[in-house]
Amino acid sequence: MTAYFIRRLLLIVPTFIGITVLVFIITRFVPGGPIERMIAQAQQMQARMGGGPSSAGEQGGQPLSEEQIEILRKYYGFDKPVLVSYWQWLSRVLRGDLGVSTRYYDPVWEMIRDRIPISLLFGVVSLVLIYGICIPLGIAKAIKHRTAFDNATSVLVFAGYAVPGWVVGVLLLVLFAGVWDIFPLGGVVSEDFETFSLGQKLADVAWHMALPIFSYVLGSFTVMTFLVKNTLMDNLAADYVRTAIAKGLSFRKAVFRHALRNSLIPVATSFGNNISIILSGSFLIEKVFNIDGMGLLGYESVVERDYPVVLGILVISSLLFMIGNILSDICVALVDPRVKFE
Repeated sequence: MTAYFIRRLLLIVPTFIGITVLVFIITRFVPGGPIERMIAQAQQMQARMGGGPSSAGEQGGQPLSEEQIEILRKYYGFDKPVLVSYWQWLSRVLRGDLGVSTRYYDPVWEMIRDRIPISLLFGVVSLVLIYGICIPLGIAKAIKHRTAFDNATSVLVFAGYAVPGWVVGVLLLVLFAGVWDIFPLGGVVSEDFETFSLGQKLADVAWHMALPIFSYVLGSFTVMTFLVKNTLMDNLAADYVRTAIAKGLSFRKAVFRHALRNSLIPVATSFGNNISIILSGSFLIEKVFNIDGMGLLGYESVVERDYPVVLGILVISSLLFMIGNILSDICVALVDPRVKFE
């Protein structure tokens, strides 16, 4: 098993290179990069000032000369072949330098580092709630299959799944923040947060997190709940469980000592992958609640063609995703003793 995981760790390198090469090439050929944005901003400034072309390099409404554009191409590395530029970027990444944002002109790592605690907080709390509620609910629905409890909870779970989380967020804001003024309109903390005591700070964060967390986890309930329910029902119908009950083992012990462990195998396969999801967040929900997290940063970077930030987020998310896949295999091996990685 050790040799298997060593091979998996070594495969991270070519996989990471393949992912980043593909995205890097796309960023070089997609129109609307930083140079085009600067030209558009210069044209808007020229239009507001009421000026027109004043030199040969500005013919046709072009505010920048060819020499200026060439300087910008050299500054952003667009004058070199794609693979050469990629190697230079990868060399900086290996030294811990993710580059500088072409929109805010701030170091990319500092922009990401400032948003990691926010996304991590929402991601961890959401993950704990999802597993802490869905697993017991799935077990209860499997044991009480086709009862009033099972039917009522199925209606509620499917209703929550049918409505997107950001739509629920808007409705919650209108009702609980606009009409009844119970929760804040957005943000993570209050303006006078630094003056609070420790208990007041915890209460303030929980007060701001209530509506976004509910919107985060609402859509995840259905998949996880019914995954646990269906796998547990399959194991309860298996011969080894019926044999254990026939030999005198109580139904409760048959469920929790035998069937439940095998039912958690599909849950374990997806556990490691949630590491990258914890940090990625949901840009729509972050936009609705004005949460400056990783999801919103990634969305705005793609829209604004801020390629260094896009690639910086890709570096972190792809590494976490690949490490999460390895952790998923470890979780499966721990839950299912029959699994032997060779």
